[in-house]
Amino acid sequence: MDRTTIEDQGVRLRPLRRTDAADVVAACSDPLTQRFLPLLPRPYTESDALWWIEEGAEAEWRQGGGVWAIADPDTDRLLGTVGLHRVVRERAQAEVGYWVGPWARGRGVATAATVALAAHAFAHGFARLELLTELENVASQRVALAAGFQREAVRRGVAPDRDGARTDLLAFARLAGDPPGPVVRWLPDLPGGELSDGVVTLRPLLPGDEDFLYTLLNQPDVVATSVPAVAPDRREIALRCARSQAHWLAGDRADLVILDTATGRPTGDIGLYYQERNTGQAMIGYAMLPEWRGRGFPTRAVQLVALWSFAETSIARLTAGTNPQNAGSQRVLEKAGFQREGYHRSRLPGANGRRIDDVSFAMVAADLLSRATS
Repeated sequence: MDRTTIEDQGVRLRPLRRTDAADVVAACSDPLTQRFLPLLPRPYTESDALWWIEEGAEAEWRQGGGVWAIADPDTDRLLGTVGLHRVVRERAQAEVGYWVGPWARGRGVATAATVALAAHAFAHGFARLELLTELENVASQRVALAAGFQREAVRRGVAPDRDGARTDLLAFARLAGDPPGPVVRWLPDLPGGELSDGVVTLRPLLPGDEDFLYTLLNQPDVVATSVPAVAPDRREIALRCARSQAHWLAGDRADLVILDTATGRPTGDIGLYYQERNTGQAMIGYAMLPEWRGRGFPTRAVQLVALWSFAETSIARLTAGTNPQNAGSQRVLEKAGFQREGYHRSRLPGANGRRIDDVSFAMVAADLLSRATS
């Protein structure tokens, strides 16, 4: 690659300079940067920045890639960096990497820089660009999707951390022939970040919900109706909270917390599992803490999820299953507008190697519409 300055997408990509060192130090000393770049020196000094500008970045150029400063086109101040790394010449392939300083985040800088660099790379003979990011790094995943990189796989144990452990990374890729624009999301963000009917509010499951979710999913009756019927441990719960947004962005699952709107307290959870995207069919499941049962919260939550699903996604049919003995859950679905469709013998794995029956319910958009107009 050449060292051409690229002016595109409202940003300037230019070679790094010694005068960028102070901004590099500030960005690389930021806790968020260090969290997702764990091998950075700590503390990160001016000497580290100058070495990287004069030697580390130079090595990328010699290997056929390159590192550009993302600069403000008006002031030329460094906002972050973007680069092409791990070039595989025989495959015309490289890996895109970036970081943005805390003073420039939330402005679409990383997305703009990635789009601009990808166009430049494809114009200079590259055929495939990869982008790797942690499952917990939601902001980076949003950048990848917005820049037109499609999620491909989870690569296990790819990245070492400071303690010698190995971290899984998500792999995204963009080909030279891919259509322009962002990747279409199967499950978009909630409007305003939440759903509410004034009594219950649904928001995405997030890091920080671990204690609540552990308590909920370890209720004996919740464990008994889970698949598999095994109580999750705290590590499993922590991963679920940390990676819930990655599943949402992938379009395969939306995990939501049911809140009491009046107090803001978490009362239960509801999940949407989009496992049949080719047929437009998804499944829901829910659970409530014992002290919040009997107030109609699950019915309201199911209706909110159904309305959002039919209005904002390509989902055409929602399904749900219950244990034949779980009359309470069946009443929730019927009140929400689901219709009973069948009885499936030994459909699900239960505790101690046993199989359990399942009563199936379903709702289509017309069911919700008919209830609204009746």
